[in-house]
Amino acid sequence: MVGQQRPTVLVTGASGFLGQPLVAALAAAGYAVRAATRLSTAFPSGVERVLVPDFSAPIDWDPIVHGVNLVVHTAGLAHADSSQIPIDRFDRINRVATQELASAASRAGVTQFVFISSVRAQVGASAHHVLHEADEPQPTDRYGRSKLDAERAVRAAGVPFTIIRPVVIYGPDAKANIRLLTRLASLPLPLPFAAFGNRRSILGVDNLVSAILFALSHPATIGETYLIADPEPVALRDLFGMLRRARGRRPGLVYIPPAIFRLAFTMIGHRYLWERIGDELVVDTRKFEALGWRPAHATYDGLAAMLRGPGNGGTRG
Repeated sequence: MVGQQRPTVLVTGASGFLGQPLVAALAAAGYAVRAATRLSTAFPSGVERVLVPDFSAPIDWDPIVHGVNLVVHTAGLAHADSSQIPIDRFDRINRVATQELASAASRAGVTQFVFISSVRAQVGASAHHVLHEADEPQPTDRYGRSKLDAERAVRAAGVPFTIIRPVVIYGPDAKANIRLLTRLASLPLPLPFAAFGNRRSILGVDNLVSAILFALSHPATIGETYLIADPEPVALRDLFGMLRRARGRRPGLVYIPPAIFRLAFTMIGHRYLWERIGDELVVDTRKFEALGWRPAHATYDGLAAMLRGPGNGGTRG
């Protein structure tokens, strides 16, 4: 971008798990970054910070998107068990706020609106076939339905868009499933997962950041929807093995039939937990890779870097 006017990118959720490394990467790549956040977060030098209220109330986005060329909308509401959150709260934060922002971006003449949706807009916590973008979306919970509704709002807003559906994301500062798996792998005990050959697609946060930067620099992504994941799905037993090897330990896995876990989770009313760790969820990323994108790192390297970071892990999606 030397000798050219720098495009200005608005990033929502800029203080979040994805937002912070994204803002840093955009700034390092030469973009002018406007970071929208509710928190007083420290950003790299030159990043413009804009404080916004909680998305539960309407926001006047027009002055915020004024002068902006590109928008990356990462902010939203997610929860491991979305049944605990009212439907109208999901709708307000994930659909309506996205609709308001996308409409303001359209009025401002934004040239690309990248919406970070979720694989859950397409399917539930598991799938019995490899997922493709052309599959009919069938979300199974409030979170997934609100993200699919938000995608439809973006398409209807009249702004040039790219929709990204990441799978579960790992990286520094873990929450939810990856944090749980990381803590289990840290236990000084054998783990009963040697029989868990079920595969899950996962995604390093640095790989997602690289995918977003790729989308911003490739006009062919406009008007398209993409599933994004690390290069290869990982069997649960292999994931535990990677986590332990990254800590310099042996896998230490023992065999217990997965059916026992499925029965136990079902009996205590936590079938959804089984779907998240015991069933498969594999996505095909060839549509995006066909444009030339390649992940920044392999899964093992990303997991090792995660364990070296603060909080020892991270999730989204």
